[in-house]
Amino acid sequence: MHPDTQPATHPDTHFPRPVIDLGDLTLRRFEAEADQEEFLRVIEESRDHLRPWAPWAADRSPARTIEFLGSRAQRWSEDMEFSYAIVLNGAIVGSCGLFRLDDTPPDGREIGYWLHPAATGRGVATRTARALAAEAFRLPGVEWVEIVHDPANHASGAIPARLGFTVRCRRPAARIAPAETGEEQIWRLTRSQAPRAHATPPDGDTTTHDRA
Repeated sequence: MHPDTQPATHPDTHFPRPVIDLGDLTLRRFEAEADQEEFLRVIEESRDHLRPWAPWAADRSPARTIEFLGSRAQRWSEDMEFSYAIVLNGAIVGSCGLFRLDDTPPDGREIGYWLHPAATGRGVATRTARALAAEAFRLPGVEWVEIVHDPANHASGAIPARLGFTVRCRRPAARIAPAETGEEQIWRLTRSQAPRAHATPPDGDTTTHDRA
């Protein structure tokens, strides 16, 4: 078994585990009030790093971040958006999640993630995406997961390639962030492909992908 995967222990298998322990790296559900100050700081320090690819980074106000944190519990209970703080050696260094859009088929989930610039290049995003994919396949009825990014964001595209995802298609997309090209590239990993993803070593990364 790969060290970044563990057997399911949460009694309600309809939902992901609230805490995914990967040793020095932990993915855990947000605590709206307790995480507020630290998460606001992490976003502010990451703003310039994220702005080219993350449309929300340019104008995410403290009020909107507080609103985001406050909505996490409801979105989790609605089985639409499972958001985690990415915690490295005890400090929040980003955010990630498993989610469904309104038009996402019930057997699929999408993975999103972003990192503070100080946490890039250390394999954190690769380990995070691997863990989220494994968690998705613990849910009943989930047969595939996708990662979506702008084709010009090569750092983000390296993550699904490294984990055994395959390119499903490209599609037109609105150009919202400064570096976007007007296309999205969609990578997919199916349940049958997942063992190969777990066997792939976590190389360094610099991704800033985030769809939340």
